[in-house]
Amino acid sequence: MSGNRVVPSEEQVRAVLAEAGIGPDRLEACEELAEGTFNSAYRLRMADGADLVLKVAPDPAAPVMGYEHGMMRTEELFYRTAHGGVPVPEVVHASYDRSAVGSDLLLMTWRPGRTLYSLRAEHGSDRWNRLRSELGGTVAALHRTTGPGFGYPQAGLAADWRTAFLGMLDSVLADARRFEAPLPVPADRIAELLHGRAGLLDGVGTPALVHYDLWPGNILVEDTGRGPRISALVDGERAFWGDPLAEAVSLALFGDIADDTAFLDGYRAAGGILELDESARGRLALYRSHLYLIMLVEAVPRGYEGPDHDRQARYVARELVGALAELSARA
Repeated sequence: MSGNRVVPSEEQVRAVLAEAGIGPDRLEACEELAEGTFNSAYRLRMADGADLVLKVAPDPAAPVMGYEHGMMRTEELFYRTAHGGVPVPEVVHASYDRSAVGSDLLLMTWRPGRTLYSLRAEHGSDRWNRLRSELGGTVAALHRTTGPGFGYPQAGLAADWRTAFLGMLDSVLADARRFEAPLPVPADRIAELLHGRAGLLDGVGTPALVHYDLWPGNILVEDTGRGPRISALVDGERAFWGDPLAEAVSLALFGDIADDTAFLDGYRAAGGILELDESARGRLALYRSHLYLIMLVEAVPRGYEGPDHDRQARYVARELVGALAELSARA
């Protein structure tokens, strides 16, 4: 989606700082962060060392999925709501509609550390397991935060989880049809199957704050004198109020959260409840289907292409077929 990214000039960045009540002359450098795939992000190096991060939404005229409209507002809400309970950036300033850069923007504190993804070679080691256990406790604390309704904040909330989730699902399938995204199963058949299993959702009665994108690239780890620690959960724009079990999909992307005993031990030790009974297994298949659909559909408006993308798309398509088969078997 690089052609739709908004790249602010130095003058615009200084204007954002002025809007936030920060002296523009404190800015020493503006460095683009390459990790993002939707918003553009920049590290603002400040003269006093209190660095900031500026996130800028894509060009308002860019083609995006339905749920992506207004996501910056949800990211702001996520950080403001989670701050104090879990490690997240602190919001310094937000501006929408007619911002200094012509698109939605969010200014927040810089959080130190590298991604947990960068430590993936240590998977299974004692250090990895300690971090996963700590992450479990962090996520349990996040899920203790509850909201006024279910669904994406930017899209309007529903009174129950079934209504909210089916609305989220139908929005993605509408995007699949609109963008003519290549799916391994026709969109109408997917809708029929997933709607037919919606009764699995009726037992979810409390809307928890769910990040829904907690793959290791969005978990920062800081090296301290006593070993590495979780320093922040970032990129909360896909957050929603809903079933905390849905978090397990990105936490164990393309895997099974049941295999992550260190995470589960930390989650449960911190008071989190995560039962992997038959009902939960069915809900996980629903959530995996939803997330894999997003991954396949978003590639079209973002213009992903090339051998690496094609290889990943084939893999995600196979995983989607597997999740749908599991739901079909549970009929």
